[in-house]
Amino acid sequence: MNPAAPPLPDFRRARVLVVGDVMLDRYWSGPTQRISPEAPVPVVQVRGEEARPGGAANVALNLRALGCEVHLVGVVGRDEAAAQLRQRLEAAGVALSLIETGRAPTITKLRVLSRHHQVLRLDFEQRLDAPGVVDPAALLAAAARGLEQADVLLLSDYGKGTLADPPALIAAARQRGCPVLIDPKGSDYQRYAGATLLTPNVPELEAVVGACADEAELVSRGEALRRQLGLAALLVTRSEKGMSLLREAQPPLHLPTLAREVYDVTGAGDTVIATLAAALAAGSPLEQAVWLANAAAGVVVGKVGTATVSPAELAATLQPGPSGLMDEPALLSWRERQRHHGRRVVMTNGCFDLLHVGHLRYLQAARALGDALVVALNDDASVRRLKGESRPLNPLAARAELLAGLACVDAVVAFAEDTPARLIAAVLPDVLVKGGDYTVAQIAGGEAVRAAGGEVRVLDFHPGHSTTALIERARARP
Repeated sequence: MNPAAPPLPDFRRARVLVVGDVMLDRYWSGPTQRISPEAPVPVVQVRGEEARPGGAANVALNLRALGCEVHLVGVVGRDEAAAQLRQRLEAAGVALSLIETGRAPTITKLRVLSRHHQVLRLDFEQRLDAPGVVDPAALLAAAARGLEQADVLLLSDYGKGTLADPPALIAAARQRGCPVLIDPKGSDYQRYAGATLLTPNVPELEAVVGACADEAELVSRGEALRRQLGLAALLVTRSEKGMSLLREAQPPLHLPTLAREVYDVTGAGDTVIATLAAALAAGSPLEQAVWLANAAAGVVVGKVGTATVSPAELAATLQPGPSGLMDEPALLSWRERQRHHGRRVVMTNGCFDLLHVGHLRYLQAARALGDALVVALNDDASVRRLKGESRPLNPLAARAELLAGLACVDAVVAFAEDTPARLIAAVLPDVLVKGGDYTVAQIAGGEAVRAAGGEVRVLDFHPGHSTTALIERARARP
């Protein structure tokens, strides 16, 4: 088996108990067109509102998105935010043991966005470990009940006070032989001693071990910390550099990032530890679980705000097919991300059997009509039906790789039909482009694009450049 592409386990077998800081993430969004006359601040005209479970609740949603059985233990206030959290988590199928307190509000973060950029964040919270706010015994009892049905215990620590006594939770899990994964916070990592694995990012690790000048020092200091705390492993997430796994008596495992687009890193750590826990609970070895967590991180940073990853998205990332070639589910997921971020998608199609300068100029002109260009490519059988048994000269994988290597091409997908009409109707690009002597009415898929409010354009081919002419000239030479 290729370790870079581990098989997906059956996540439905996994049972994970999540204990940690539960919160609600709220988003207000709208355009900004002027500065307030009252103060030098932008005026955001709020046109959209959204609320999503955050913190440990987002971890639970990530686990449910993968198909796991999830039990969440946390603390909420007696307020409307708590009601929203319960409704959304129960709708997702998360089993809840939320301890209510009248001494603190449900932790809430309100983000004000304009043009997909954060303008302001407002936090509503109080320390949950302050005297009299929460009964620690009630929290421990709820966790102990959850451990009876759990394969993995996941502690999601955002430093808000829910996890006031991690050693007691770690001891209870170890007594049952249950692995403990922790997303840590703060500089006192001794409170996590005896856990199975921690997932700090680089700044969090350096807050404990000191600044690391290079990768070798990060490994050396991280390994010393792992031994000091008695951990089986330490997984350091390193943003654009991927992640590094440190284990006893084994060399470090460094994984490069698989992210193609980075729009928002909010909640990426939740996705990493959730995928790791899900894979381990489903029976994957640690190294395979880390590969899956790395792939999940690469997907989720392409989304805005706290988000989740599905098994289908993981599979598409790990098994993308021939170089440069997306399968249809991966393309549709990519298309949704472009739509979410307001990017104008252009689509064209063809055989592109023998790539030449005429193709390049045509594709560059198509790309100039929007923010991203999709090329739908006839598969080999489709080319033979259109061009004859001697074609294609280049197989699908080679044609896809060449197209994907062009700076003006953002995505390549294959289709097996004689026309790409069905595929185009599924993608619904903002602009559909075809070159040659077509009329707009003759372009396959054009009717569906226009019906959805899109545009259909015909671009001129550059004279003197064609695949057929190149082949004929090559055959005519002695």
